[in-house]
Amino acid sequence: MGWLSSVLINAILFVALSGYFPGLYVDSFLSAVITSFVLSILNLLVRPFLIILTLPITMLTLGLFLFIINAVTLLMTDGIMGYAFEIESFGLAIIVAIAMAVVNVVLQMTILRKK
Repeated sequence: MGWLSSVLINAILFVALSGYFPGLYVDSFLSAVITSFVLSILNLLVRPFLIILTLPITMLTLGLFLFIINAVTLLMTDGIMGYAFEIESFGLAIIVAIAMAVVNVVLQMTILRKK
């Protein structure tokens, strides 16, 4: 999946999830695209360090701790974006991280796979 299509899919997913969860607020589609871009930059720069720092607990939980790392990057994105993107709690960030992971895996396996 290309980087730009991944950013757009995550932006659409942010807008869809904000309609479903009352604690998730996205100001507009443009702010969702910018939020998705910021999240991808954080995933590129910060997430590898978090994974290395938490490698023992990630191995003990058989990789499930990666959802916590994804939730932390979502909360970091919330802090960077200000009022254009808001996540109410850490629990909601975990739920959004799981939902995003599931949707991205389903899209990669069905629609966006290379033939």
